[in-house]
Amino acid sequence: MKLSTVQKAVVAVIIANVIWGSAAAIFKVSLTNIPPFTLAFWRFFLGAIILLLFLGKKASMPMHGSKSWLLLLSYALTGITLNIIFFFWGLQLTYSINAPIIASGAPILTFFLAIFFLREPFNIKKLFGMLLGTAGILIIVLKPLLEKGIDGSITGNMFLVIATFGAVFNTIIGKKALAKFPALPFTFWAFLVGAASFLPLALYEYIQTPTIYTVLDWRGYMGVTFGAILSSAVAYSLYAWGLSKISATDTSLFTYLDPVVGTILGAALLHEPITGLFLLGALLIFVGIGVAEGRLHHPAVKLAHEAKPLPASKPEPAPKSNTQEVLKGIFGKTKE
Repeated sequence: MKLSTVQKAVVAVIIANVIWGSAAAIFKVSLTNIPPFTLAFWRFFLGAIILLLFLGKKASMPMHGSKSWLLLLSYALTGITLNIIFFFWGLQLTYSINAPIIASGAPILTFFLAIFFLREPFNIKKLFGMLLGTAGILIIVLKPLLEKGIDGSITGNMFLVIATFGAVFNTIIGKKALAKFPALPFTFWAFLVGAASFLPLALYEYIQTPTIYTVLDWRGYMGVTFGAILSSAVAYSLYAWGLSKISATDTSLFTYLDPVVGTILGAALLHEPITGLFLLGALLIFVGIGVAEGRLHHPAVKLAHEAKPLPASKPEPAPKSNTQEVLKGIFGKTKE
């Protein structure tokens, strides 16, 4: 069955968050072999080349005045430069599982900032769903914290908080920008700005350690490859396109998937057990997303209207996406 634009946007954002949920563990390993700014530069520079090869002449994007450039620079410097600098620093100083857990606070921040900056409507269901998702995150992390004590480094955790703020402002800015510009070309130019911002820092690392490229092994190459192809070219493009079709608040909700994916990958790589508490927390996360999006309802209650995509020229009003319809489109008719 053919998916609607909104349904495709939901699927795109889910895929992006699944990729980003797995990034913390992968980059944690990679950063033991390659310096952070060198990894960041090659990640976004190669990601830009991949997008350029895909877009060809369509990569050109008309910029109308200083406001257009300001949107592009703000989008790149918050969601790429600021976010990645503090994300990588945080990973080096604290546990990798902290990254997706702390990032899961993004939906709450986005919810209130979107109301203030984008004038998205207040929705009590979304707030309640976010609180359910947050409860799920706390359940997942509570048992390990009690066993191991407070996580490694307060500084590392604070860096991850700053990275999360960068991602939230990136979403708010992107909502405005992607109402004016096509998603993929805009992402390509944002990657170039991001790569350029990391280049001086990467050169400094090379001057400090000229043997960087001679000691690279599978860990460094894994980080660059995963970062350039999946975590950058694929995930950022899918996220930007999805953000252009559904509201900033709706888009941010799927950040709750990150710690679930991160924990599963941690179990696979580090042989950490998946407990009953984890399953309970994961269930609350998914239910929270459903409630916040207005997708779960009693059989006797029908949705008043179908979700519709945002008009290309207007960022508001934001549509309500419909997970049940997404599942119908993917798996066929579902039971109510």
